[in-house]
Amino acid sequence: MNAPDSSFAAPTDPHVMQTYGRLPFALSHGEGLTVWDTAGRRYLDALSGIAVNTLGHNHPRLVAALRDQVGKLIHTSNYYHVPLQETLAAKLCELSGLTNAFFCNSGLEANEAALKIARKFGHDRGNDNPAVIVFEKAFHGRSIATLSATGNPKVQAGFGPLVPGFVRVPLNDVAAIEQAIAQNPNITAIFLETIQGEGGINAAHMEFLKELRRLCDQHDLLLMLDEVQCGIGRTGKWFAHQWAGIVPDVMPLAKGLGSGVPIGAVVCGPRAAKVLGAGNHGTTFGGNPLAMRAGVETLAVMEADGLLANATQVGAELKAALEQGLAGVPGFVEVRGYGLMIGIQLDRPCGVLLGQAAEAGLLISVTADSVVRLLPALIVSSAEAAEIAARLVPLIKAFLTAPAP
Repeated sequence: MNAPDSSFAAPTDPHVMQTYGRLPFALSHGEGLTVWDTAGRRYLDALSGIAVNTLGHNHPRLVAALRDQVGKLIHTSNYYHVPLQETLAAKLCELSGLTNAFFCNSGLEANEAALKIARKFGHDRGNDNPAVIVFEKAFHGRSIATLSATGNPKVQAGFGPLVPGFVRVPLNDVAAIEQAIAQNPNITAIFLETIQGEGGINAAHMEFLKELRRLCDQHDLLLMLDEVQCGIGRTGKWFAHQWAGIVPDVMPLAKGLGSGVPIGAVVCGPRAAKVLGAGNHGTTFGGNPLAMRAGVETLAVMEADGLLANATQVGAELKAALEQGLAGVPGFVEVRGYGLMIGIQLDRPCGVLLGQAAEAGLLISVTADSVVRLLPALIVSSAEAAEIAARLVPLIKAFLTAPAP
């Protein structure tokens, strides 16, 4: 383990754009679920870089693979074949039952590509004004198109005019979907997060997903499931929609696929697999050898170490500990989620808990104003899950019982 860097001090006149409300420390290094800041303080990481560090920090097998790859090729461009692209694409198709994949750099880019597929799918069928059904409280990214598909007025404010072509409906409302399809013949796709992450850990109900699959088959629409945050084993299945026993037509992925190395993917089934052809879409960095090696190694370690089963078991233990610890506390609403994608709903905005948790040596997230979000690495142990609950429950109790400012 390397020694901590020199103590961090935030610049008084920073040159980095102030687009984030950062906590006043910088992380230096990590091991498993433990990270240290530049002053040597220790934290238990229950966020994993927002569902990114699937294998935790400094995983020996991943580190060895990346070191090996850096010594060979980091980037070549897509003018040439990248054999690791085929290796990773084949594995994703095996795990998902889909047909092929396009590789990019992030979840935003994966979702942007999915929207392009939906539009071209419509144009290929003679629809000159294709539209996509999207959902309230959704979050698909911050480009203009993905921002337009997002259902959060706060992040859209100041960036109008938004891109047209989206029809917004409530989540888990089949009647609203049927009405939208009946009223708009230009609908070409239904696009949703299987579990809304930024929206507050709101899951699409299993029966709702099955109905969406039926409606898309009936009306020749694309079912596009954004698994950027909830995919790659986070819920205890490779992809969250697999709990419903369905297969989408288009599935954007990112975050946990590279265990920290930037990577995005759009995996398509037969209905969408040939929509994009040569010259229709592309990327400079996407699918480079380093990112592909990270993806291949991540999936291999997950299989070898049984991390899907671990996500199910330890996630259930963590959820139970939180429910037991917070039961009967005024202001606590519920704990929800699947596997290691957990949201604690409170009855009031709770952003202050982010800093308070860090002071207690715990890294968490607060999303949708009033939801504490936990996304620990899939290697988390039962003992670490118990420690997460032991540190977090008293903070939430104290917050909920404190007098209003």
